[in-house]
Amino acid sequence: MKQTSTVGKSNKIVLVLLILGLSTIIFPLYMTVVIAFKQPSEMTNSISGILSLPKVWSLQNFREAMEVTDFWNSLKNSLLISGLTVGLSILIHSIMGYTLGRNKSSKFYNFVYLFIVSGMFVPFAILMMPLAKQTAEMGLANWFGVILLYIVFYMPMNIMLYSGYLTNIPLALEEAARVDGASTWLTYWKIIFPIMKPMHATVAVITALAVWNDVMTPLIIMAGSSENTLPLAQLNFQSQFGTNYNLAFASYLLSLIPILVFYLICQKQILNGVVNGAVK
Repeated sequence: MKQTSTVGKSNKIVLVLLILGLSTIIFPLYMTVVIAFKQPSEMTNSISGILSLPKVWSLQNFREAMEVTDFWNSLKNSLLISGLTVGLSILIHSIMGYTLGRNKSSKFYNFVYLFIVSGMFVPFAILMMPLAKQTAEMGLANWFGVILLYIVFYMPMNIMLYSGYLTNIPLALEEAARVDGASTWLTYWKIIFPIMKPMHATVAVITALAVWNDVMTPLIIMAGSSENTLPLAQLNFQSQFGTNYNLAFASYLLSLIPILVFYLICQKQILNGVVNGAVK
């Protein structure tokens, strides 16, 4: 009886914690949706006025937000930068992670691995101004320079993830491939790269979320150019005297849809890949 009561109490505690955690997600989402559909005249200084439902559910804010942000052009730029960054990161970082992860017994490779991973502890604020000056001098103050910087910025974390995942892949697979006459390059592409599918999905989600929501890097590197990403375009809602929250929140919802769909797709791939691992 005591054990049953203890289990019941623990279940109640878990349920309360889940409800609290869920409320931290639902409440901001509720606020975003409600404010996005409201008209500015419905916004008051009282809490009840902000939390209340819109009197008329209109898409006017979304239409205006798309005009202000030049939505389709900004969306194209965000998709281009995010897509190329994710694709090149998976390609380059997986190869580097495999090379360093399989040669950690070597002092040289282990030093290179630790040197690259230590880049995670370098704050962007220290590199911000030197990078802006250097990219301008090299003619990289454009979307290509932003993609190049993203690949470098997320290299330490992605290499650490790939190297750690390699510990779940037995060396026997590669040894069997070598016995059959496969080269290291062929072994990687035909055996290792497909097996690392769960980590590819993980890296894709982490990198895409970071790139999609980033403001500082495009703002510093692409300052003065006519090309905007969605986060940069959303700065138009902020002025010296205030922020148009109705249009801003409508724009946030629009920019949330593509990355949310991408996350759901990759999440499914992660779950399937974990079940279909190399070790049976």
